[in-house]
Amino acid sequence: MSEQMTAKVDVDLAQPSILSRRNPLRYVLLLAGLAVVVMLPYWIYPPVAMDILSWGLFAISVDLLLGFTGLLSFGHAAFWGGSAYCSGLIASHFGVPFPVAVLGGALFAMLIAWPIGYLSVRRTGIYFAMVTLAFAQMLYFVANQARDLTGGENGLQGIPRSFFGIDAVENDPFYFYYAGAVMILLGILLAWRVVNSPFGRVLTAVRDNPARARALGYDVERYKITVFVISAGLAGLAGGVFAISHQFASLQELMWTTSGKVVLVTVLGGIGTLWGGLVGAGVVVTLEDYLASSGFEGIGLITGTIFVVIVLLFRHGIWGTARNVLRRYVLERRQKSRD
Repeated sequence: MSEQMTAKVDVDLAQPSILSRRNPLRYVLLLAGLAVVVMLPYWIYPPVAMDILSWGLFAISVDLLLGFTGLLSFGHAAFWGGSAYCSGLIASHFGVPFPVAVLGGALFAMLIAWPIGYLSVRRTGIYFAMVTLAFAQMLYFVANQARDLTGGENGLQGIPRSFFGIDAVENDPFYFYYAGAVMILLGILLAWRVVNSPFGRVLTAVRDNPARARALGYDVERYKITVFVISAGLAGLAGGVFAISHQFASLQELMWTTSGKVVLVTVLGGIGTLWGGLVGAGVVVTLEDYLASSGFEGIGLITGTIFVVIVLLFRHGIWGTARNVLRRYVLERRQKSRD
């Protein structure tokens, strides 16, 4: 590789594109998003609002791998469900405030992610997806057999959500939403910081051309393992908040269908957009809640149809398509102002 090409790639990895520079529109969208988070429990049932945020962070954790590193994981239910059980057990047996229990669950997810990632990242494409799926199914089997600890098919019930002795948060889902939302927002902030850092730009280079990244001296496998562990931690954070919110953890959280659902949510919102996970979660969770409350039994049929329509008509997902329209608008305005 020539010195000019090497220098060009190094610049690309070190600096964001012109479209990612700060502009007022970004701050407007950020404030609008925060306003939605604050007002959400006033518009819909607070536990459903909490589910949207939890699934949104879960989808963001998957997008870190799929959209920014090019790794499709079908085993992320292991970290979501593993953290749900671990957080529930910590809260039940030690009586600690639920943020401590959730952080313990996220740490557990990261600990089991390291050996899984170490054995998985050397595979690519469908082989990586199948290896992660196999590990998730192994954890599902272990949880099902350890009935004395996990409750087996009955699940882990009656998980307390202690919050430093504040009764309003512990007993009222409305106030619990805001306490849990803070943890979810911190997870989203971490994901945003990872993506908008030199580390995140190396991940993009690994996704686009791993051979060239290796030629530049980057340890591709090490970067993949690191982002895999970070992604698992975010999924664990979301799973822990989800379990504490429902005061229940079940085998459903570890099933392969959960991994499939979060991939659907990620694609629906838009791969490689980060914020698309929240949009996709809002659509899927709200739709499922509405159909379930109306007594409709074919929920999977409706959500699957919407997924197919979105993929066919909006190739970049809901938020990805909206982002592209906004980018074109901003570029056209800039061009007109220069002319």
